[in-house]
Amino acid sequence: MRQHAHSASPYEESVGFSRAVRVGRVVHVAGTAPIYPDGSCPADAYAQARRCFEIVLNALRDVGASHEDVVRTRMYLTDPEDGDAVGAAHAAVFSDVRPAATMVIVAALLDPRWKVEIEAEAIVPE
Repeated sequence: MRQHAHSASPYEESVGFSRAVRVGRVVHVAGTAPIYPDGSCPADAYAQARRCFEIVLNALRDVGASHEDVVRTRMYLTDPEDGDAVGAAHAAVFSDVRPAATMVIVAALLDPRWKVEIEAEAIVPE
């Protein structure tokens, strides 16, 4: 069985992707940018990461998973100086779960306002 979660991202329709896909017990959450439904995004890296995690957690809930089921996160940053802020936002959500996590510096993201984009993977218990 395959379940899909959607968000208010304007790219889901034009690019043809789902915010999250669950197949069996495994959930993959797509790269998640820090945008609000009106297209705005926060200015600082911590607030952007918090917004990304808010979207990720909503997608997980939509397919019957929770933050406790997350086993891996990937955080793409455009500036290494933002690592501590993004790490603090990650810890605020996952300090008790402690998923495997990767933080990578990239040259750019799709929108130049974005400082971070985040992916997650989860395994839902039987």
